[in-house]
Amino acid sequence: MATHRPVIINELFGELVVPPEHQRWTVVYTKPRCEKRVADYAGKNLIQYYLPQLKTKRVYQRRKVVTTSPMFSGYIFMVLSLIERETIALSGLVVNFIRVVNQQELLDDLTRLCFATSKDVPMQKTLWLSKGLEVEITKGALKGMRGVVESHDKITEIRLQVEILRQAVMVKIEPENIKIIGNYEIEEVEE
Repeated sequence: MATHRPVIINELFGELVVPPEHQRWTVVYTKPRCEKRVADYAGKNLIQYYLPQLKTKRVYQRRKVVTTSPMFSGYIFMVLSLIERETIALSGLVVNFIRVVNQQELLDDLTRLCFATSKDVPMQKTLWLSKGLEVEITKGALKGMRGVVESHDKITEIRLQVEILRQAVMVKIEPENIKIIGNYEIEEVEE
């Protein structure tokens, strides 16, 4: 019989807004399977974070069990100043910090994810697309949300992408609730 307690972490500690000048949204790359521990450590040190999570429902011996796991394995999004960055590094659970150049783009991506998870819509991990069709959901719980579809053949599979990680999650929507906005293409810019 298992004796461990489930780890329950709030997805969002703080707000998804542009931080003050001395702080920046940063992607923190953690040691394997340590995302929730880093979130717990950050919360205890009053550091803002966002750890999007996927819910999975399973049946074990006729019992329904709902578990949560990080949406993007190994990553957590945090608002950090230099001092807070040192504090998180001292946890011993961080491998690297990824600098976010375009703060607004990351915030837009995270806001879409947060909105979708708040509506309790089933999502699953999927491949990130570099090209596709940009669409908008016109009806239902996710009305007004934009995403990317691979092609007209797979119009029901809308991807919510996080550009900096090049990872995505997929939601399924009925085709009559989707409006195509235009082509979607990412241009890589070298610095």
